[in-house]
Amino acid sequence: MESGFELLYRKYYTQVYSYVMTLGRNRDTAEEITQQTFVKALTSYKTFRGESSEITWLCSIAKNLFIDEQREQKKADKIVPELESSVHFTSIEMELESENEEKIFQIHSALHSLNEPYKEVFHLRVFGDLSFENIGKLFGKTANWACVTYHRARLKIKETLEEK
Repeated sequence: MESGFELLYRKYYTQVYSYVMTLGRNRDTAEEITQQTFVKALTSYKTFRGESSEITWLCSIAKNLFIDEQREQKKADKIVPELESSVHFTSIEMELESENEEKIFQIHSALHSLNEPYKEVFHLRVFGDLSFENIGKLFGKTANWACVTYHRARLKIKETLEEK
């Protein structure tokens, strides 16, 4: 026997998904936000007062989640390009420089001399290819914190290399 929530999910999933698709026109985003909508609805179903229809309530949740997602994306879009455009130590460039063992050794030596959390954040970003959001989660911090910490680590490595 299906619970009330399972019925709600089966009844409105397609409508909520379609609504989110009209907002963002991106399948992956629409699927993610639709799932988040139903998770949020499940956790807050007891507070639903019934002053609107269920679909209106669900679409309202979806819209708010979509707006939150867009805000986060705009923040990331402002921060990441500024830093990424000035990055000299991407994994691709490091692979290209691998022919010069002395230079690679100097870079690793500079990385090794970094204090934490700079060393680990830089390592996770460059060698682990993790997003700032995921790095922030690992440290219990924000994506912005991870981005700034990475940028500072990169500057410290650059300073160390210039000194040598």
